[in-house]
Amino acid sequence: MKNAAVLRCLSAAALLLLLTGCSVNPVTGEKQLSLIPESQELAMGAEQYTPTQQTQGGQFYMDPELALYVRDVGQKLAQVSDRPDLPYEFVVLNSSVPNAWALPGGKIAVNRGLLIKLDDEAQLASVLGHEIVHAAARHSVQRMQQTQMISLGVGVLGMAVTDNEWAGLVMGGAALGAQLALAQYSQGDELESDHYGILYMKEAGYDPGAAVELQELFLKLSEGRDSNFLQGLFATHPPSAKRVQENRDLVSKVGAGGYRGKDVYQRKLATLRKLQPAYDAHEKALELASEDRLEPALEKINEAIRLAPDEAMFYALRGRIYKEQNNSEKAAADFEKAVSLYPEMFVYRLYNGLNALAMNNLDTARENLLHANQTVPTSIAFLRLGDISVKQNRRDDAIAYYRKATEAGGDVAEEAKRKLAALTQ
Repeated sequence: MKNAAVLRCLSAAALLLLLTGCSVNPVTGEKQLSLIPESQELAMGAEQYTPTQQTQGGQFYMDPELALYVRDVGQKLAQVSDRPDLPYEFVVLNSSVPNAWALPGGKIAVNRGLLIKLDDEAQLASVLGHEIVHAAARHSVQRMQQTQMISLGVGVLGMAVTDNEWAGLVMGGAALGAQLALAQYSQGDELESDHYGILYMKEAGYDPGAAVELQELFLKLSEGRDSNFLQGLFATHPPSAKRVQENRDLVSKVGAGGYRGKDVYQRKLATLRKLQPAYDAHEKALELASEDRLEPALEKINEAIRLAPDEAMFYALRGRIYKEQNNSEKAAADFEKAVSLYPEMFVYRLYNGLNALAMNNLDTARENLLHANQTVPTSIAFLRLGDISVKQNRRDDAIAYYRKATEAGGDVAEEAKRKLAALTQ
C-alpha cells in the first residue's frame, strides 16, 4: 500500500491484535494509528498539566492580567479549531527560556521568556494556534504510540528531558508530562501545525503574515545559534527554510491582513517588561552560582529581590546560595518565604524540606516533603521521608518510602536499596 498511515495501522494490528486500531485525524482527516482512546488522552493531559507546569518553572503569578489575556487569545483560536470541544487551558509559565508546549487534551503553556520576544497579539496568536494544532491533531499522543510500538521489541525509547537539577529525580506522570512537553516534534508535525495554525489565525481574524514573520525570525536566530532559543523553542520546534517557504506560500493563498493588536499587546506586557531587569539579575545570579562565585551571585539575587520583592523564585535561589555557604538558618528563612509566596510550588517545598532535615527539624521537613510529593513526586523526597521515618521510629513507613525511592534508578535508588536492606534483613 502507498498510504504510510494505513501500513502503520496494519503493522500495529499484526503486533498487538485487538489492542490496536485506526482512526481519522480530527484535523487533517487522514487515517492514523489509534492505540490511545480520547478518554485516556483527556485524562492524561488533565493529570499531567499541573506537575508539568511545575517542572518548567511554575505559573507566572506576578501578573494575573497577563495570564488572563493569554487565555483569552488562546480561546479565540481554540473555538475555530477542528476540535473546539477539547477542554483547552492556557497558562503563562515563570521561565526565561523562550518556549511553548502542548499536552494531550489541549493543555497549553507559554513561557514569559517567549512572550517578551513577541511584538504583537497576532504573533502571540501564531504561537498559540500552532500549539492548539499539536493538541488537536494528537501529535503528542502519536509520539507516545510510536514509543510504545518500538518498546515492544527494543525497550522504551528515550525522550528529551529538562536540564534542571531535579530532572532525573521526578517520578511518575510528572516525568512523562515533562518528556512530552520537551520532546522534539517531527518536521511533518511542525508543517502540519504551521499550516492549520495559519488557517485558525485567518478564521479568528488575525493577520496570518505574523506567522511567517516569526518563522523567518526563528530561522535567522537558529542560524545564528541563539543560545536561549536553542535550549527552548528550537529544541522542541526546529525551524527550517522549508517551513518558512510553505508558510509564505499558504499566506499568499489565504491572503495576508487582519488584526495585529500591537498597542494592546504592548500594554498587556508592560508589567512583565518592568519586571524584566529583576529576571535578568536572577539569571545572572544563577550563572554566577553555577560557577561557584557565591558572593557575586548573592549580590545579584539581592538586586533581583529589591526590584521584585514578591517573586518567590528569587528567595528560593538566595536560599540555595545561603545553603551552599553553610548558612542553614538564613536558607531556612528564604525557603519559608518562597513557600509563603507560592505554596503550591513543589520545588520550594522540596528545598525547604531538605534544608529542615539537615537542621534536624523533622516535623517541618516531613510536612514540606509530603507537600512537594503531592504535586510532583521525586525520588529524593521519598528517600528523605524514609530517613525521617527512621529517625521517628516509624519502621513500616520508612520501608514504604525507601521502596518507592528505589523505582527511580541512579544514586538515589542505590542509597534507598542499601537503607531498605538494613531495615529488612
